[in-house]
Amino acid sequence: MKAFEENPADVKRADIVVGIPSYNEAANIAFPTMQAALGLKEYFGQMDSVIIDCDNCSSDGTGNVFMNTDTKGIPKIYLSTPKGVRGKGNNIKNLFRKALELNARAVIMVDADLQSITPRWIKNLGEPLFNDFAFVAPLYVRHKYDGPVTYNIVYPLSRCLYGRRVRQPIGGDFGFTGTMAGVFLKNELWDEDVSQFGIDAWMTTIAMNEGVPICQAFMGKAKFNEARDPAVDPGPAFRQVIGTVFRLMEAYRNKWKAVKWSKPTAIFGFGFGEVEGPPLVTVNREKLYHRFREGFSSNWETYRSILSFENHQKVREVASLDMDHFEMPVSVWARTLFDFAVCYHNRAMDRTRLIEMLIPLYYGMTLSFVNKTEGMSILQAEEFLEDMCLTFEQTKPYIVDRWDREKGVA
Repeated sequence: MKAFEENPADVKRADIVVGIPSYNEAANIAFPTMQAALGLKEYFGQMDSVIIDCDNCSSDGTGNVFMNTDTKGIPKIYLSTPKGVRGKGNNIKNLFRKALELNARAVIMVDADLQSITPRWIKNLGEPLFNDFAFVAPLYVRHKYDGPVTYNIVYPLSRCLYGRRVRQPIGGDFGFTGTMAGVFLKNELWDEDVSQFGIDAWMTTIAMNEGVPICQAFMGKAKFNEARDPAVDPGPAFRQVIGTVFRLMEAYRNKWKAVKWSKPTAIFGFGFGEVEGPPLVTVNREKLYHRFREGFSSNWETYRSILSFENHQKVREVASLDMDHFEMPVSVWARTLFDFAVCYHNRAMDRTRLIEMLIPLYYGMTLSFVNKTEGMSILQAEEFLEDMCLTFEQTKPYIVDRWDREKGVA
């Protein structure tokens, strides 16, 4: 997968590695690179370290900007996939390989477009890896409407399935040990979705299920990168993330069927650093409403083949509500996701089309979340989300029953 490597300092080993996956990020990559260097010098100055740009053969000069960034003596390596090979997952796979080659004890990865990273992020993502944790997920303040795929699908679903409360399972910024890099590299559950934007959910789910100690690192500062209106088209990333989540449900079915309730995950660094409010996220409620209504109406027969009879009737009732009073009951939404997962598992229809059919219902749940939390603070919205997750956990017997019954077990 690695087509090109530039290693001017001839680095052959490193205790700690910071990896920055990129594609056409020339305008952004210098800042996280500089902050990573400051963090490595301030908090890990006694260790051998290196910063690696894991690129997709960017055409905008990302590699040149990265290599020309002043990192105060911290060496840099530029890696690239072959020309035409895209995907964040492919970049991270190169990072796994290089970390093992360098015999790294700890690996940190941060997004190339981060506008809010500070040197303390490097400390908080890296330090637990030298204190018996194998995988570190980020924990930062985000606007209550930033990341609807996370708060509507991936967090409540992964929490109820695998029993671990990891608030940002697809946050983009992680830490893992060199040993864990080897576990990831050897894992056979790799596919095209994982090679793209499914990589974050894939890493977190594997860490949850492989019996390794995991924690969350409080970043202290809100994550600032491109926040989008939840009503915009989620694009191929939605298919890649949800496809990864559903496929891993198949792989780890024996584990999640045995999990009854969730438990907290340790938090490292809570209360440290500056706490700053996140940027505002505007929401086009009208667009969410019409995309839900139009999608459900035009695909009514298809939804009838995916959803259980009772759940289909419930969603029909939801579709009759006006925009201002629109609400998708959380129990209905949980059963909807479970129905889609069963359909995916049974290959009852083309999997790509199946996930596309989920998008209009996802718009509806997003509108419901916005309506319910409109007057809430970020903290109050987080408490509302925790109640949502509890409902998912209470509804979990539904998916266990359907999963077995559909395969003729029960």
